[in-house]
Amino acid sequence: MANYRDRLRRLAVNDPRQLEDALSAASEPAAVDPRTLSLARLAALIAVGGSEPTFGESTDAALSAGASADEIVDVLTGIASVVGVPRVVSAASSLALALGVDVESVLD
Repeated sequence: MANYRDRLRRLAVNDPRQLEDALSAASEPAAVDPRTLSLARLAALIAVGGSEPTFGESTDAALSAGASADEIVDVLTGIASVVGVPRVVSAASSLALALGVDVESVLD
């Protein structure tokens, strides 16, 4: 594996080989543990406004990698200042559903 500088340079200049490697489903970063990677992917999903089914998949992956429900919700609140409150509120119901939390019970 190339060092981080080479990888960054190749990504920055849109090197097709580096991009193919980065987008490959089989490609998993070696320097980031699966738990951290799953939480980062969940944060990215929140940031781009992912669909409800993808929240379920990403949440399951994070839990399987050892993340706790508290850590998952911390990711949601921790990125609010970056992605904005509307994006967090929008993602909260999908994340709640993925974690099996009944949002409607709060309104009672």
